[in-house]
Amino acid sequence: MLKQRIAGLLNERRSGFSMPQAFYVDEEIFQADLEAVFASDWLFACSVAEIKRPGDYVTMEIGRDSVVILRDRDGEVKAYFNTCRHRGSRICLHESGRANRLVCPYHQWVYELDGRLINARQMPADFDKSGYSLVPVHVEVICGMVYVSVAENPPSFARFRDTVTPYIAPHQPDRTKVAFSSTIIEEANWKLVIENNRECYHCAGNHPALLVTLVEFALPDHPAANATFKNLMDTSTARWDRLGLPHKPADGGIEFRCIRLPFNEDCVSFTRDGAPACNKLLADFTEPDLGSVRMFRVPNNWNHFLADHIIHFRVLPLGPNRTAVKTTWLVHEDAVEGVDYDIKRLTEVWTETNDEDRILAEHNHQGIQSRAYRPGPFAPSEFMLKNFAEWYYGKMSDYVHGPAHRIAAE
Repeated sequence: MLKQRIAGLLNERRSGFSMPQAFYVDEEIFQADLEAVFASDWLFACSVAEIKRPGDYVTMEIGRDSVVILRDRDGEVKAYFNTCRHRGSRICLHESGRANRLVCPYHQWVYELDGRLINARQMPADFDKSGYSLVPVHVEVICGMVYVSVAENPPSFARFRDTVTPYIAPHQPDRTKVAFSSTIIEEANWKLVIENNRECYHCAGNHPALLVTLVEFALPDHPAANATFKNLMDTSTARWDRLGLPHKPADGGIEFRCIRLPFNEDCVSFTRDGAPACNKLLADFTEPDLGSVRMFRVPNNWNHFLADHIIHFRVLPLGPNRTAVKTTWLVHEDAVEGVDYDIKRLTEVWTETNDEDRILAEHNHQGIQSRAYRPGPFAPSEFMLKNFAEWYYGKMSDYVHGPAHRIAAE
């Protein structure tokens, strides 16, 4: 019955318009989202900087599933379902931590960092522990970014990896550390959180601190771009070409986006005055003005890679009207707090922007619940919303009909 409802909604949709109301507010469709989207694809989990040492771990909630991502004794990144093989208890109860071994708090079954069950107290002498290892989760590490998938057969990650690596690798994310991390809860559907991030149509009226440094144009040849922006692009791309840094829009289709864009003139970082947020530059950079590599991948992350720091944003759905947004700031591994950077200065622009975006998404969610809501047309600058909608409709069509029978939008 639910799949029939979704099929009907897919038939109603209009290309270039926001989604039918039920996709944003319906509890049953939210549960379908968890299966059709979050249980079928790759999800950004964390930075390798969050799990530097063997035994360091972070946990991640994906609908009903909890996943633990850790560094094993060989330094490899591994991921497992955070579920004891005895009677199913959660094992790691915190968002992050460090453990020599994973010990279930219920009955103290003990697992090695490679997932093997090594002690099951009071079980019979002939109990075969080898059949009760933790269930592994697919994991991929791309330029210091850890992605996981709970799908049995996740989609290929090769095109994404091969395309974004040349943009991100020069920033050497493996040589960073976490300067600060924060998580906020937005009382809005996860798709509204993503949509809000995918356009800057709203920026001029809502993000004064961000627009000190951020250029509003999402493409180097944006049709609305003025002469100032075009001159800025010419100067910046000439510098990046000399440094061998790729910058042209990557061909990510409707799945991902990667591009290097400049900051406003005389600005080099996300600070209130545009000056560097960290004096110790990433990698071996000597040039502080490298703009920002803006990277986004459906369904749950966007990122900025600068000369002086990196910012990761991770979105996880908590309910049809609740979404967790985690922001992590990374600096050079040798940067010293209080000497090379100040936490408040490093984080204040995006902390303020995140809260502004939270308010916008929440008001959007409240308005969509009205009986007056009808899907509205995207502005030309909202082309990334059209891409996201088409990607989402494809996922839901796969869920309803199977991958071979996608319904084309009218």
